[in-house]
Amino acid sequence: MELDPRRLRVLRAVALRGGVMDAAGLLHLSPSAVSQQLAQLEREVGLPLVDRSRRRVGLTPAGRLLAARAERIEQELTEARRELTELSGRVAGPVTIAAFSTAICHLLAPALRSIAQAHPELEPRVVELEGAAALRELRTGGCDLVVTEHDGGGGAAPDGPDLASSPVADDEYRVVTPADWPRPASMRDLAGRPWVASPEDTACGRALLRICADHGFTARRDHICREFPTALAMVAAGAGAAVVPTLALGWAPPAVVAVPSVPVVGHRRISALFRRSGPEHLVAAVVHALRESARQVGLILALH
Repeated sequence: MELDPRRLRVLRAVALRGGVMDAAGLLHLSPSAVSQQLAQLEREVGLPLVDRSRRRVGLTPAGRLLAARAERIEQELTEARRELTELSGRVAGPVTIAAFSTAICHLLAPALRSIAQAHPELEPRVVELEGAAALRELRTGGCDLVVTEHDGGGGAAPDGPDLASSPVADDEYRVVTPADWPRPASMRDLAGRPWVASPEDTACGRALLRICADHGFTARRDHICREFPTALAMVAAGAGAAVVPTLALGWAPPAVVAVPSVPVVGHRRISALFRRSGPEHLVAAVVHALRESARQVGLILALH
Protein backbone atom coordinates (compact mmCIF):
# COMPACT_ATOMS: atom_id res chain seq x y z
CA MET A 1 0.00 0.00 0.00
CA GLU A 2 1.50 3.32 -1.14
CA LEU A 3 0.39 6.41 0.79
CA ASP A 4 1.00 9.87 -0.64
CA PRO A 5 2.07 12.18 2.24
CA ARG A 6 0.43 15.13 0.48
CA ARG A 7 -2.94 13.38 0.73
CA LEU A 8 -2.27 12.54 4.37
CA ARG A 9 -1.82 16.28 4.94
CA VAL A 10 -5.27 16.86 3.41
CA LEU A 11 -6.81 14.25 5.72
CA ARG A 12 -5.09 15.87 8.70
CA ALA A 13 -6.53 19.26 7.73
CA VAL A 14 -10.06 17.81 7.54
CA ALA A 15 -9.59 16.28 11.00
CA LEU A 16 -8.27 19.56 12.45
CA ARG A 17 -10.88 21.83 10.92
CA GLY A 18 -13.86 19.49 11.11
CA GLY A 19 -14.91 19.65 7.47
CA VAL A 20 -13.92 19.96 3.83
CA MET A 21 -14.70 23.69 3.47
CA ASP A 22 -12.54 24.79 6.41
CA ALA A 23 -9.78 22.38 5.42
CA ALA A 24 -9.76 23.88 1.94
CA GLY A 25 -9.24 27.34 3.41
CA LEU A 26 -6.37 26.11 5.57
CA LEU A 27 -4.65 24.41 2.63
CA HIS A 28 -5.42 27.21 0.13
CA LEU A 29 -7.19 24.67 -2.12
CA SER A 30 -10.69 24.51 -3.55
CA PRO A 31 -13.20 22.29 -1.72
CA SER A 32 -13.45 20.09 -4.83
CA ALA A 33 -9.67 19.59 -4.83
CA VAL A 34 -9.81 18.52 -1.18
CA SER A 35 -12.65 16.08 -1.93
CA GLN A 36 -10.71 14.62 -4.85
CA GLN A 37 -7.60 14.13 -2.71
CA LEU A 38 -9.67 12.38 -0.04
CA ALA A 39 -11.31 10.10 -2.61
CA GLN A 40 -7.91 9.15 -4.06
CA LEU A 41 -6.54 8.44 -0.57
CA GLU A 42 -9.51 6.16 0.12
CA ARG A 43 -8.75 4.24 -3.09
CA GLU A 44 -5.13 3.85 -2.00
CA VAL A 45 -6.13 2.64 1.47
CA GLY A 46 -9.04 0.50 0.33
CA LEU A 47 -11.23 1.73 3.20
CA PRO A 48 -13.67 4.63 3.65
CA LEU A 49 -11.98 7.43 5.57
CA VAL A 50 -14.77 9.99 5.50
CA ASP A 51 -18.30 9.49 6.81
CA ARG A 52 -20.51 11.20 4.23
CA SER A 53 -23.81 10.03 5.71
CA ARG A 54 -24.06 13.14 7.89
CA ARG A 55 -24.53 16.75 6.88
CA ARG A 56 -21.15 17.70 8.34
CA VAL A 57 -18.28 15.54 7.14
CA GLY A 58 -16.71 13.36 9.83
CA LEU A 59 -13.97 10.73 9.80
CA THR A 60 -14.49 7.00 10.06
CA PRO A 61 -12.43 4.98 12.58
CA ALA A 62 -9.92 4.28 9.80
CA GLY A 63 -9.86 7.98 8.95
CA ARG A 64 -9.21 8.99 12.56
CA LEU A 65 -6.42 6.43 12.86
CA LEU A 66 -4.73 7.65 9.69
CA ALA A 67 -5.20 11.33 10.64
CA ALA A 68 -3.44 10.68 13.96
CA ARG A 69 -0.51 9.17 12.07
CA ALA A 70 -0.52 12.14 9.71
CA GLU A 71 -0.28 14.47 12.72
CA ARG A 72 2.81 12.62 13.97
CA ILE A 73 4.37 12.78 10.50
CA GLU A 74 3.74 16.53 10.34
CA GLN A 75 5.36 17.00 13.76
CA GLU A 76 8.41 15.02 12.66
CA LEU A 77 8.71 17.10 9.49
CA THR A 78 8.41 20.32 11.52
CA GLU A 79 11.19 19.14 13.84
CA ALA A 80 13.34 18.18 10.86
CA ARG A 81 12.87 21.62 9.32
CA ARG A 82 13.81 23.25 12.63
CA GLU A 83 16.99 21.18 12.95
CA LEU A 84 18.00 21.90 9.36
CA THR A 85 17.41 25.61 9.93
CA GLU A 86 19.63 25.54 13.01
CA LEU A 87 22.38 23.87 11.00
CA SER A 88 22.14 26.47 8.24
CA GLY A 89 21.81 29.43 10.61
CA ARG A 90 18.93 30.80 8.49
CA VAL A 91 15.51 31.94 9.65
CA ALA A 92 13.35 31.36 6.61
CA GLY A 93 9.84 30.43 5.62
CA PRO A 94 6.24 31.61 6.06
CA VAL A 95 4.80 32.49 9.46
CA THR A 96 1.18 33.59 10.00
CA ILE A 97 0.54 35.97 12.90
CA ALA A 98 -2.90 36.76 14.34
CA ALA A 99 -3.21 39.85 16.52
CA PHE A 100 -5.65 42.44 17.88
CA SER A 101 -5.86 45.97 16.55
CA THR A 102 -3.64 47.95 18.95
CA ALA A 103 -0.94 45.28 18.85
CA ILE A 104 -0.93 45.43 15.04
CA CYS A 105 -0.83 49.23 14.91
CA HIS A 106 1.81 49.87 17.56
CA LEU A 107 3.88 46.68 17.78
CA LEU A 108 3.46 44.30 14.88
CA ALA A 109 3.43 46.74 11.97
CA PRO A 110 6.71 48.39 13.11
CA ALA A 111 8.17 44.93 13.79
CA LEU A 112 7.65 43.90 10.16
CA ARG A 113 10.32 46.34 9.04
CA SER A 114 12.91 45.04 11.51
CA ILE A 115 12.00 41.44 10.62
CA ALA A 116 12.59 42.21 6.93
CA GLN A 117 16.00 43.67 7.74
CA ALA A 118 17.16 40.97 10.17
CA HIS A 119 15.56 37.95 8.43
CA PRO A 120 14.88 38.73 4.76
CA GLU A 121 13.85 35.12 4.08
CA LEU A 122 11.15 35.16 6.76
CA GLU A 123 7.69 35.65 5.22
CA PRO A 124 5.26 37.08 7.83
CA ARG A 125 1.52 37.16 7.11
CA VAL A 126 -0.69 39.20 9.44
CA VAL A 127 -4.35 38.47 10.23
CA GLU A 128 -6.42 40.78 12.45
CA LEU A 129 -8.10 38.28 14.75
CA GLU A 130 -8.45 37.85 18.51
CA GLY A 131 -10.14 35.88 21.25
CA ALA A 132 -11.59 32.41 20.77
CA ALA A 133 -11.47 32.66 16.97
CA ALA A 134 -7.71 33.34 17.04
CA LEU A 135 -7.09 30.45 19.45
CA ARG A 136 -9.05 28.11 17.19
CA GLU A 137 -6.94 29.17 14.21
CA LEU A 138 -3.79 28.59 16.22
CA ARG A 139 -4.80 25.15 17.46
CA THR A 140 -5.98 24.00 14.03
CA GLY A 141 -3.01 25.28 12.04
CA GLY A 142 -4.53 28.43 10.55
CA CYS A 143 -1.82 30.59 12.12
CA ASP A 144 1.52 30.02 13.84
CA LEU A 145 1.42 32.73 16.50
CA VAL A 146 -1.29 34.76 18.25
CA VAL A 147 -0.54 38.09 19.90
CA THR A 148 -2.98 38.16 22.79
CA GLU A 149 -3.76 40.22 25.90
CA HIS A 150 -4.91 39.49 29.42
CA ASP A 151 -5.37 41.52 32.59
CA GLY A 152 -2.05 41.44 34.40
CA GLY A 153 -3.79 41.58 37.75
CA GLY A 154 -6.25 38.79 37.12
CA GLY A 155 -4.85 35.61 35.61
CA ALA A 156 -2.50 34.41 32.93
CA ALA A 157 -2.48 33.96 29.18
CA PRO A 158 -4.35 30.85 28.03
CA ASP A 159 -2.15 27.87 27.38
CA GLY A 160 -2.26 24.11 27.79
CA PRO A 161 -0.44 20.96 26.78
CA ASP A 162 -0.54 22.03 23.13
CA LEU A 163 0.24 25.75 23.57
CA ALA A 164 3.02 27.82 25.08
CA SER A 165 3.27 31.56 25.68
CA SER A 166 6.05 34.12 25.67
CA PRO A 167 5.57 37.57 27.26
CA VAL A 168 6.04 40.60 25.00
CA ALA A 169 5.23 43.71 27.05
CA ASP A 170 3.18 45.20 29.86
CA ASP A 171 0.86 48.05 28.87
CA GLU A 172 -0.29 50.15 31.86
CA TYR A 173 -3.96 51.03 32.18
CA ARG A 174 -5.09 54.65 32.37
CA VAL A 175 -8.40 56.03 33.65
CA VAL A 176 -9.85 58.49 31.13
CA THR A 177 -12.72 60.90 31.67
CA PRO A 178 -14.49 63.63 29.68
CA ALA A 179 -12.58 66.91 29.82
CA ASP A 180 -15.47 68.77 31.48
CA TRP A 181 -15.76 66.36 34.43
CA PRO A 182 -14.20 67.33 37.79
CA ARG A 183 -10.83 65.63 38.17
CA PRO A 184 -11.21 62.62 40.51
CA ALA A 185 -8.68 62.19 43.29
CA SER A 186 -9.32 58.45 43.54
CA MET A 187 -11.32 55.68 41.93
CA ARG A 188 -13.96 56.09 44.64
CA ASP A 189 -14.78 59.52 43.19
CA LEU A 190 -15.99 57.75 40.04
CA ALA A 191 -18.19 55.27 41.87
CA GLY A 192 -21.48 56.93 40.91
CA ARG A 193 -20.43 57.95 37.42
CA PRO A 194 -21.35 56.18 34.13
CA TRP A 195 -18.68 54.07 32.47
CA VAL A 196 -17.86 53.18 28.88
CA ALA A 197 -16.84 49.61 29.59
CA SER A 198 -15.09 47.00 27.52
CA PRO A 199 -16.74 43.57 27.17
CA GLU A 200 -16.02 41.28 30.11
CA ASP A 201 -14.14 38.81 27.89
CA THR A 202 -11.43 41.42 27.20
CA ALA A 203 -8.44 42.45 29.31
CA CYS A 204 -9.86 45.94 29.98
CA GLY A 205 -13.29 44.52 30.75
CA ARG A 206 -11.84 42.18 33.36
CA ALA A 207 -9.63 45.00 34.68
CA LEU A 208 -12.64 47.23 35.38
CA LEU A 209 -14.32 44.43 37.35
CA ARG A 210 -11.10 43.89 39.33
CA ILE A 211 -10.63 47.61 40.00
CA CYS A 212 -14.20 47.98 41.22
CA ALA A 213 -13.77 45.00 43.55
CA ASP A 214 -10.53 46.50 44.91
CA HIS A 215 -12.21 49.86 45.62
CA GLY A 216 -15.55 48.56 46.85
CA PHE A 217 -18.04 49.73 44.25
CA THR A 218 -19.90 48.46 41.19
CA ALA A 219 -19.37 50.39 37.98
CA ARG A 220 -22.37 51.74 36.07
CA ARG A 221 -21.61 50.00 32.81
CA ASP A 222 -23.91 52.27 30.80
CA HIS A 223 -22.12 51.64 27.51
CA ILE A 224 -20.14 48.72 26.11
CA CYS A 225 -17.49 49.29 23.42
CA ARG A 226 -14.96 46.74 22.19
CA GLU A 227 -12.69 48.98 20.10
CA PHE A 228 -10.64 51.67 21.84
CA PRO A 229 -11.25 54.47 19.27
CA THR A 230 -14.99 53.89 19.78
CA ALA A 231 -14.69 53.95 23.57
CA LEU A 232 -12.55 57.11 23.48
CA ALA A 233 -15.05 58.83 21.17
CA MET A 234 -17.80 58.02 23.68
CA VAL A 235 -15.71 59.41 26.54
CA ALA A 236 -15.05 62.59 24.50
CA ALA A 237 -18.82 62.93 24.02
CA GLY A 238 -19.29 62.95 27.79
CA ALA A 239 -20.86 59.48 27.96
CA GLY A 240 -18.66 58.15 30.76
CA ALA A 241 -15.24 57.25 32.08
CA ALA A 242 -13.21 54.34 30.77
CA VAL A 243 -10.16 52.21 31.51
CA VAL A 244 -7.84 51.95 28.51
CA PRO A 245 -4.23 50.84 28.02
CA THR A 246 -1.51 53.42 27.41
CA LEU A 247 -1.09 52.34 23.78
CA ALA A 248 -4.70 53.32 23.06
CA LEU A 249 -4.20 56.94 24.15
CA GLY A 250 -2.74 57.74 20.74
CA TRP A 251 -6.33 57.62 19.49
CA ALA A 252 -7.70 59.90 22.24
CA PRO A 253 -9.55 63.06 21.04
CA PRO A 254 -8.72 66.38 22.77
CA ALA A 255 -11.94 66.17 24.80
CA VAL A 256 -10.61 63.12 26.68
CA VAL A 257 -8.46 63.47 29.80
CA ALA A 258 -6.15 60.74 31.12
CA VAL A 259 -6.46 61.30 34.85
CA PRO A 260 -2.99 61.62 36.39
CA SER A 261 -4.26 61.94 39.96
CA VAL A 262 -5.68 58.41 39.96
CA PRO A 263 -2.96 55.87 40.74
CA VAL A 264 -1.97 53.39 38.05
CA VAL A 265 -4.55 50.62 38.17
CA GLY A 266 -2.47 47.76 36.81
CA HIS A 267 -1.58 46.68 33.32
CA ARG A 268 -2.49 44.30 30.55
CA ARG A 269 0.12 41.70 29.63
CA ILE A 270 0.68 41.34 25.90
CA SER A 271 1.91 37.84 25.06
CA ALA A 272 2.65 35.65 22.08
CA LEU A 273 0.93 32.25 22.03
CA PHE A 274 2.20 29.45 19.82
CA ARG A 275 1.92 25.71 19.37
CA ARG A 276 4.59 23.68 21.11
CA SER A 277 4.89 21.64 17.92
CA GLY A 278 5.08 24.72 15.68
CA PRO A 279 8.00 26.50 13.95
CA GLU A 280 9.83 27.55 17.11
CA HIS A 281 12.68 29.40 15.33
CA LEU A 282 10.27 31.54 13.31
CA VAL A 283 8.17 32.35 16.38
CA ALA A 284 11.28 33.35 18.34
CA ALA A 285 12.29 35.82 15.62
CA VAL A 286 8.83 37.42 15.63
CA VAL A 287 8.70 37.64 19.45
CA HIS A 288 12.12 39.32 19.53
CA ALA A 289 10.94 41.92 17.00
CA LEU A 290 7.71 42.53 18.94
CA ARG A 291 9.65 43.11 22.16
CA GLU A 292 11.89 45.60 20.38
CA SER A 293 8.82 47.45 19.05
CA ALA A 294 7.40 47.56 22.57
CA ARG A 295 10.66 49.00 23.91
CA GLN A 296 10.62 51.66 21.21
CA VAL A 297 7.19 52.92 22.32
CA GLY A 298 8.16 52.90 25.98
CA LEU A 299 6.54 49.70 27.20
CA ILE A 300 8.43 47.61 29.70
CA LEU A 301 8.15 43.95 30.57
CA ALA A 302 7.95 43.19 34.30
CA LEU A 303 8.94 39.52 34.44
CA HIS A 304 7.10 38.36 37.53
